[in-house]
Amino acid sequence: MSVPKNLKYTKDHEWVLVDGDNATIGITDFAQKELGDIVFIEIETEGEKLEEKEAFGTIEAVKTVSDMFMPISGEVIEVNPLLEEDPSIVNNDPYNKGWMIKIAVSNKIELENLISPEEYEKLIA
Repeated sequence: MSVPKNLKYTKDHEWVLVDGDNATIGITDFAQKELGDIVFIEIETEGEKLEEKEAFGTIEAVKTVSDMFMPISGEVIEVNPLLEEDPSIVNNDPYNKGWMIKIAVSNKIELENLISPEEYEKLIA
C-alpha cells in the first residue's frame, strides 16, 4: 500500500498536499482499495467555503456510496476535471491524476490536526 512521505493524512483516509496557502486533497490508496471500483464522483462545491469535516462531495463505488469530508477548512477553488469522465483514475492513481479538489486554506492551525505518513501507516497496518 502506497503512503507518500510528502503528504499529510487524516484518520478518514484522505491525503493533503500543502502548497503555500493552497492545498490539494484526495483519498488514499487504502481508501480506494476499500471502496473497490469507483464508478461515479460528484463534487458540486467549487467556489464554496467549507469548514473542516463538512462534506465536499460524494464518491460512488460498486460496493457503496460515501461522502467525502474536508480535512481542513477552506474555499474549493478547483475540482479535478478528469473525475467526471473517468472516475476510475482514483483507483489507478489516487495521489497524482486522481486528486479530488484544490482549496484555499482558511485556517492553517487545522493543519496540525493532520497526521504524518508514519502515523497513517500505523493506522492502516
